Amino acid sequence: MTNLQHTPLHAAHLALNARMVDFGGWDMPVNYGSQIDEHRAVRTDAGMFDVSHMRVVDFEGEAVRQFFCRAIANNVDKLTTPGKALYSCLLQSDGGVIDDLIVYYLSETSFRVVVNAGTADKDIAWFGQLNAQGEFNLSITPRGDLGIIAMQGPNAREKVWQVLPDTREQTQDIKPFNAVQFPETHASKYGELMLARTGYTGEDGFEIVVPATHIETLWNVLREAGVKPAGLGVRDTLRLEAGMNLYGQDMDETVSPLDAGLAWTVDLKTPRDFVGRSALEANGSQANFVGLVLIKENGRACGVLRAHQKVVTEHGDGEITSGTFSPSMQESIAFARVPTGVAAGDTVQVIIRDKPLPARVVKLPFVRNGKVLVDLS
Repeated sequence: MTNLQHTPLHAAHLALNARMVDFGGWDMPVNYGSQIDEHRAVRTDAGMFDVSHMRVVDFEGEAVRQFFCRAIANNVDKLTTPGKALYSCLLQSDGGVIDDLIVYYLSETSFRVVVNAGTADKDIAWFGQLNAQGEFNLSITPRGDLGIIAMQGPNAREKVWQVLPDTREQTQDIKPFNAVQFPETHASKYGELMLARTGYTGEDGFEIVVPATHIETLWNVLREAGVKPAGLGVRDTLRLEAGMNLYGQDMDETVSPLDAGLAWTVDLKTPRDFVGRSALEANGSQANFVGLVLIKENGRACGVLRAHQKVVTEHGDGEITSGTFSPSMQESIAFARVPTGVAAGDTVQVIIRDKPLPARVVKLPFVRNGKVLVDLS
């Protein structure tokens, strides 16, 4: 444990008697007691997550737009309004996924990126190489002085405005995947802030970027306002219900975004030479990325779907990439990469403890905004 990295909220987690685990080299809370209660809080009220292990990176320079046109698979020309965000993949030349990330447009000379914790050093090194190769002359600054609290749930935004009333006017009408920055003079108690209407749970809310020196104070005030801390365990069940991929499980450097349910994040329509484009166009999609629901026998589930279980279909074998028991659905659910002939409505067999069990193929997501979208009748 002594070699693990700590977020600025580490002491706050210990004070709440959180169960801590090694998550990609970070000592992180998996839960604070009942994982089911944490899940329910996010789906019905408001919960908050420490996501300060993720890295904020700022890019400055006259050629910053041209840089991202080359660097990522989605098209940053969609970003024209300050604060507008874009989800995309960072690709190798062979089309494999280096990371999935969010890019924020701040101005024509300033972009901000939030990258995954486990890939942050690799991402930053790759960005640096591309910056030098293309002679973009950007300043690339990892913001270790910042932390992030993810506030999620149907009442999350109201709880944020209760604690940060000066932010309400500028954020109450922003659409999803937009952000607003607040200078220190606006919120002097917590320093310079950015509120982004993004998240990883399928619920509404804000991700709050805050100076690391002020984040524990903000965390505690949010707790006093009735926001329930939530750990990595419930973050995984929530994102799986919401049909959201996890890097390292559902995609990685060996997987094309076209085979990971991420084709919608890849822009092949505009004539833009981004890294990995030629490989994606040459190879196309080699698999379908689908949802699975384990079929119950006599009203009971006979197992739990987990990563790496084999999926047997009429078109060949596939594999589960992520699986869990859904608290919202009371069903065993999973993502799977399967042959292209497999479609929603099909029944497949999943090998669990050497026994084939039937599962229904469904369209993702399973749950959004507290509502189950899969017909289980």
